[in-house]
Amino acid sequence: MIAQHYKDMLSGKSVIRQISEWSTARGAEIGYENVFDYSLGNPSVPCPAHFTQVCQQLLETREPVALHGYSPTLTIPSVRRAVAESLNRRFGMDYTENHIFMTTGAAGALAHALRCVAVPGQDIITFAPYFPEYKPYVEGAGLNLKVVAPRVEDFQIDFDAFEAMLDENTAAVLINTPNNPSGAAYSAQTLTGLADRLRAASARFGHHIFLISDEPYREILFGGQPIQYAAKFYDDTLTCYSFSKSLSLPGERIGYVAANPRCEQAEWIVPMCGQISRGTGHNCPASLIQLAVAECIDDTSDLSVYETNMELIYDELTRLGFTVVKPSGTFYIFPRALEEDANAFCAKARRYDLALVPGDSFGCPGYFRMAYCIDTGKVRRSFAALERFVREEYGTRG
Repeated sequence: MIAQHYKDMLSGKSVIRQISEWSTARGAEIGYENVFDYSLGNPSVPCPAHFTQVCQQLLETREPVALHGYSPTLTIPSVRRAVAESLNRRFGMDYTENHIFMTTGAAGALAHALRCVAVPGQDIITFAPYFPEYKPYVEGAGLNLKVVAPRVEDFQIDFDAFEAMLDENTAAVLINTPNNPSGAAYSAQTLTGLADRLRAASARFGHHIFLISDEPYREILFGGQPIQYAAKFYDDTLTCYSFSKSLSLPGERIGYVAANPRCEQAEWIVPMCGQISRGTGHNCPASLIQLAVAECIDDTSDLSVYETNMELIYDELTRLGFTVVKPSGTFYIFPRALEEDANAFCAKARRYDLALVPGDSFGCPGYFRMAYCIDTGKVRRSFAALERFVREEYGTRG
């Protein structure tokens, strides 16, 4: 007998992936260079040459059986130490290797973090707009996802709505900053307000409410603004990170969980992650990639193209009359659609070979996401199609 639950999930496949698949199929018909595919958040810049060189050096100099063997249950100590030291240098923290657990990307980090701080039946609160895969991540751990409605004027937190949702069944709050899909980064004021309310709620309900901070876009910030590191604001924080965006390595599936050394029972988080791996079949990310990222820990790809693309698209969208909050980071922008039904809006856009993602699955109906991690020349070329779409479907604008 098959597991009906997972069969049922087939009817709710990722909208992002479905539109990406449409783009690929359409590209086979007319040439992919003629499809303006803003669907999938796949980095468009290469990894640093240093990362490639490190991989080559490891392959040439390390003994193959050791290099390709199983890593320790708690992942490679020297790698965990490198991550801890980098976070300490950059953010004034005091992590040790005992607070770091390497994972298969941010998804693996979230799978571990959720299971560390919540038991089946408890609630995880997040804020719209949110990454749609949070729902299967949370529900797959036997937990309930509760979503606070968006504050659409700036995509910071509506604290009144948040406090109304907090109760004794709240185990953790899950944030994503900078945010997919809005591109908004939480300000120091927002993180201070969040921390104050979590401390008060923890005292009121008699248990620690954790903050799980999902930070795969941490390095992609615009205008030279500083990174607001959530764990600096609130002790009971587990930070989930991926090198997929900073080093352009999504296919290598490498990230980590970092437990704030001052969080509740901090010394147990990493050993617990080792046991969670046993139950989920995680069993450590690739040894080669762990070792390679440790040598490139403070490197990034050339991320400047994302800011260039953002400025171009933001200016074009505003010229055409869209309402849109200017992104602070990431490689996403999240405008309001030109009609109430964003699904209908995005379906019409496909007639003009524009692949846009409706905001419903992000918990924000009426909006749509554009992932602008594509070649800048193609961004510019897409504007003729975008203008024609707007003019023919909604009348002259701009």
